[in-house]
Amino acid sequence: MEILDVFKTEQWLFYTAIVLFSLCIGSFLNVVIYRLPVMLERDWHDQCQEFLELTPTDEQKHEKLGLAAPASRCPHCGHKIRIHENIPVVSYVLLGGKCASCKTPISIQYPLIEAVTAIMSVVVAWKYGVTLQTFGALLFTWTLIALTMIDVHKQLLPDNLTLPLLWLGMIFALFETYTSLQASVIGAIAGYLVLWTVFHLFKLVTGKEGMGFGDFKLLAAMGAWMGWAMLPQIILVSSVVGAIAGSIMLVTGKTRSQQPIPFGPYLAAAGWIALLWGQEINQAYLTNLL
Repeated sequence: MEILDVFKTEQWLFYTAIVLFSLCIGSFLNVVIYRLPVMLERDWHDQCQEFLELTPTDEQKHEKLGLAAPASRCPHCGHKIRIHENIPVVSYVLLGGKCASCKTPISIQYPLIEAVTAIMSVVVAWKYGVTLQTFGALLFTWTLIALTMIDVHKQLLPDNLTLPLLWLGMIFALFETYTSLQASVIGAIAGYLVLWTVFHLFKLVTGKEGMGFGDFKLLAAMGAWMGWAMLPQIILVSSVVGAIAGSIMLVTGKTRSQQPIPFGPYLAAAGWIALLWGQEINQAYLTNLL
């Protein structure tokens, strides 16, 4: 297509488009990170009331909430965010990090997510160029960012994100974008069963649940994207990084010994690295081993 040919010849235009578009995606990811858990909690609450045949009181009724509506507002004063106040990163800087109406500080998370999304997207574009692999890897990256932040805040990896990610991996495997369809299917099965087995063995030995079911589905999705051969690397890297980070948080007092630590962010980081550089890492390891 003509636009792709332009991107191939004019690399600066390609990267500029990636930056601008991914900044907008980052802004949308902030909405997903905040609203999706709230939407799920409300839906679960409504389902429980319906199952118990309870009529909600006026206090229990809530405004309909979706990813597209209502328009974003200041959580403190209810000020409706105008278009010029919602420009990724730029608006935060121009507003001095405060609400235009009540001057309440705005969380630094918003511009950070937008900036990180843009940076990671540019890395993906640099790695794969103007190809189908870039398109898929961008979808993979953006989903992992949303899952990471939701897990950090809510210790939840929603099926609304993990399951579509799994099926997308298999769809790309139909075209052997990252791996073969056979390796993708085996990877999805193995990814789920590995952590499912660890979960039940840990529960059998300790009587406690060591991780959530969302972790199984996330690793299954990564197996679908990259194939079964990449799973050992993902598990090893995420476990080592998770153990180091958990130890640091315990030593610094950021968490308590009995407080659960979400594993999803470490899986996401390891999976993103594996998608971009997993083959090179495995090759380097095997070369040094032999």
